[in-house]
Amino acid sequence: MTDSTSQATEQLPTPSPALKRLDKLVGTWKVSGDAKGQITFEWMEGGFFLMQRVDIEHGVHHIRGIEIIGHERKFGEAPSEDIKSRFYSTTGDTLDYVYELEGDTLTIWGGQKGSPAYYQGKFSQDGSTFAGRWVWPGGGYEANGMRVK
Repeated sequence: MTDSTSQATEQLPTPSPALKRLDKLVGTWKVSGDAKGQITFEWMEGGFFLMQRVDIEHGVHHIRGIEIIGHERKFGEAPSEDIKSRFYSTTGDTLDYVYELEGDTLTIWGGQKGSPAYYQGKFSQDGSTFAGRWVWPGGGYEANGMRVK
């Protein structure tokens, strides 16, 4: 037997406003610049995780994989303050990132916030394009996008 009164007042978790701002990524994007190909973002059921599928060419590298983006919430712990992700590639890479979206500027930190490896791009006013660069010590490349769906 359960107490229906306590069940009715129990608050279910909801996705954070910071995570919901990443909604501007949802859709399919044609990638251009030094990297070319396509990326697609969609929400996982429940809205707690954004999923990305990547299929791009950068130089001689064909990069394909999936990324899961959201607040990390381990057993018995509160959700992480940062929006974290892990990218899994078809070549066995597992890469961790931290996402930040302030206004129209998206920063994706490699590893952890403040890393010297990051992507920073800016969305157009109508949200149909973005332009930016991946940067890391000794390298980097331009990666822009145009919404196709």
